[in-house]
Amino acid sequence: MAGHSKFKNIQFRKGAQDKKRSKLFSKFAREITAAARMGMPDPAMNARLRGAIQTARTQNMPKDNIERAIKKSEEAGGANYEDMRYEGFGAGGVGVIVEALTDNRNRTASEVRSIFTKFGGNLGETGSVSFMFDRLGAIEFPAEKASPDAMIEAAIEAGADDVESSEEGHVLYCDPEALHQVAKALEARFGEPRSARILWRPKSGVPVDEEAGQKLLRMIDALEDSDDVQDVYANFEIADELLERLSA
Repeated sequence: MAGHSKFKNIQFRKGAQDKKRSKLFSKFAREITAAARMGMPDPAMNARLRGAIQTARTQNMPKDNIERAIKKSEEAGGANYEDMRYEGFGAGGVGVIVEALTDNRNRTASEVRSIFTKFGGNLGETGSVSFMFDRLGAIEFPAEKASPDAMIEAAIEAGADDVESSEEGHVLYCDPEALHQVAKALEARFGEPRSARILWRPKSGVPVDEEAGQKLLRMIDALEDSDDVQDVYANFEIADELLERLSA
């Protein structure tokens, strides 16, 4: 088991900026409603719903909003969302995976394709990019919860496969099918995790220069501005100072 990964998974999501918080809450609400509708409205019996609620809480989504989203899943005539995955290539040949929750797949596909094209990318077939990523369960804890060595020990005992530790925190990876079980074991030891969900982790990274990096960041930002898009993953490597400059 590796305690530290040389390659950091670069995953972009709308952050905590106040002007973006409303859109972020809308995405969380959609995921919570969809998870409750697809499974059960009880998070104790629905791993996907539990993970969605935990993630929403870490971004300080009000309890009333969460409860409203769950209740919405029980309303007759509500939107029936379906999970969609889009795969394609951005500037520099970087692989990009877009996950969406939509009630109109034609609208979402058209919008995603348009964004790829606008920023010099192209949408591919299902499977054209995902083979370059691993589908994993990921459980996140703040750095202060344990030392890297203690977290590795706990991860092994809980059944996780890998751990990445940094100043920002610990991310424990496991088989997606075992996510609920592993998260529950870790929660008993460290308390509620920052998040527990299934994601795509790149197997390796594609180095990009400033021009390609700028296009990629703008494309990812545009994708995440879409109401239907929930997550965006890309397998590119970029120097920290360049990423900071381009993200400013």
